[in-house]
Amino acid sequence: MRSVQRWHQAWEHGGRPALESKGQASRPKLSEALFAVLEQELARGPVAHGWPDQTWTLARIKTLIGRRFHKSQPFTCG
Repeated sequence: MRSVQRWHQAWEHGGRPALESKGQASRPKLSEALFAVLEQELARGPVAHGWPDQTWTLARIKTLIGRRFHKSQPFTCG
């Protein structure tokens, strides 16, 4: 709810331009090459990585990244 309040306040004070993206909050932790590897791993599906169903969740993706690349959060996408 705090985010919504901040966005509303920004909109009230600065209009639509105040809501535009200012870019990424931090640099990605994975290089472009590693993002490509991650895409391949994701395409294999959750079951191939030990989960009981084919549903990707943010928690599962975070775990996969940690296991595969020995990295921990925070992650950015893009």
